[in-house]
Amino acid sequence: MEASVSPTEERQKVLQAAKNVFGECSYTTEERDELVLLRSSDAACLTKIRDQLRDRHVRAAARRMLVLSREGGRMTLLLNRQAAYVGVISVVSSAEESPLGPIALRLECERTDELMDWLTIPRAEEPQRQVHRGQHGSA
Repeated sequence: MEASVSPTEERQKVLQAAKNVFGECSYTTEERDELVLLRSSDAACLTKIRDQLRDRHVRAAARRMLVLSREGGRMTLLLNRQAAYVGVISVVSSAEESPLGPIALRLECERTDELMDWLTIPRAEEPQRQVHRGQHGSA
């Protein structure tokens, strides 16, 4: 994940916004002149993103962005920086939609289709079956 740091921003706030996207998981941070990078191979770092995509009903938009950005085993989601700072995952379709610039979440894996499904398709809920017993004791 990477986010640029403009001269008018506090680096710590940009870093906090990026950390809020990952939540509680294992990652490393790297700070360069005008860039903050977070890296992880811990799948748990995607759990918060997945949960918020499902809870906020933006799965279809996120999936569209992942499909459009896919190049081989890489995909990118652009996230609104201000929303991330307050702990909300908000997908944007272009850098212009996030006034201070987006946070770019770059995903690399061999099975991009499976990752997209995991992130954007809700968990299958078991259908609730109602069993009506007839005279003969079977449904």
